[in-house]
Amino acid sequence: MESDDAPVATPRPGARGHRRVTAALVAERAGVSTATVSLVANGKSAGRVSAANEERVLTAIRELGYVVDGIGSSLSRGVSSTVILVAPDISNPFFARVIAGVRSALGGDYQLLLSVTDAGQFPSALETRKLLSLRPAGLLVDAPDEAFLEELSAPGPVVLLDAPGVGTGRAGVDLDVAGGARALAAHLAGLGHRRIAYVDGITGTATFAVRRSAFLEEALARGLEVPPAGQLATTIDVGVAASHFAASWPAWQRAGITAVVCATDTHAYGILQEARVAGVRVPGDLAVAGFDDLPYSQTSNPALTSVHLPAEELGRHAGEQLRGLMDGRPLEEPRLTLATSLMVRGSTAS
Repeated sequence: MESDDAPVATPRPGARGHRRVTAALVAERAGVSTATVSLVANGKSAGRVSAANEERVLTAIRELGYVVDGIGSSLSRGVSSTVILVAPDISNPFFARVIAGVRSALGGDYQLLLSVTDAGQFPSALETRKLLSLRPAGLLVDAPDEAFLEELSAPGPVVLLDAPGVGTGRAGVDLDVAGGARALAAHLAGLGHRRIAYVDGITGTATFAVRRSAFLEEALARGLEVPPAGQLATTIDVGVAASHFAASWPAWQRAGITAVVCATDTHAYGILQEARVAGVRVPGDLAVAGFDDLPYSQTSNPALTSVHLPAEELGRHAGEQLRGLMDGRPLEEPRLTLATSLMVRGSTAS
C-alpha cells in the first residue's frame, strides 16, 4: 500500500533555473502519484512499487535533480533524523573506529553529523548549541567535562563516551583506561625501568587525566619515577610529537629516562619516527608505549606496546544506548564500562 507521506525536496545546486523541485514535479514527469515518488525516494519501494514505475521515478529524479530534504520533512514532526557526534581531535585515527561502531548501531535510519574542531581543541558548548537548531534526534558526546555538559543543557537524548567520572546520572559508555594505565606501569616496572617519561595530550579531557593519574600513582607505588623533565603535553599529531621528542631526548638521557608512555598511539608513532632518525634504539635505549592500540601499532617498526581501547565497541554500545533513548526505551544498564587490555609488543620487550 502506497503512503501519502510525500517528502519535501530542495533543488540540486546548479539545477536549471534553480527552481524548487518538488515530489509533485517528479510525479508529473514520471506519470505516477506523489506517494509513489515518496516510496522510491525514501528507499521504501520494495514490494510496493512495480519495477517499471520505480525506473520511471528514478529517471525523473535524475533528470530534474530532485533531492529529498530529510531534515525539512522530519522537522515537521518536531525532530530530525540526525544524530550529532561531538568529539575532541576528531582527526585522531581512534575516532574512525568509534564512528564505525556508532554507524553500525544507528543503521540507515539516522544520519551521523560530526562536530569537528581544530587539533587539541574541544568543541565549545556555544558552538554545539548552534547545531541543536537542527533538532537532532540525539547527541553523542565524547570525553566531555562537567562545565561543557552544564552549559550545553541539551534537551534531547544524550549519551556520553569515554567520560569517566563525568556526567553522573547520564547514560554513557566508558573505558577502563585506569586499569590499562596500571597494567602498563606494572609491565615497565617488571622490565626493570626506574625513570620514565610521560607524553600527554593537551585537550584536558577527563579520560586523559584519568589515564595519566592512574599511571603516575601506580608507577610511584612500584618505585618508578617520572621526573618533571620527562612530562610533556602536545597535540595528537605525529609530527608535533616527533619534534617535542627531538628537543627533549638529550635531557631525558641526562635524567636516566629509559622508557616513555604516551597518552595515544599517535604520540608514540612520532617518537618512534624521530628515534629512528636520531639513532635511538627501541627498546634498547628507550622503551615506548601508547594508548589506543590502533591497527598500525601491530606493524610499526618495532611493533608498539599499547593499551587496547575497544573503540568500535565503544561506538557501537553508545549508538545502541542512544537508539534506546530515542525510541523511548528504558536502559537496562545506563552506564557501561568496557574492559581494556595491555598488548605487549617489541617496542618495550624484545
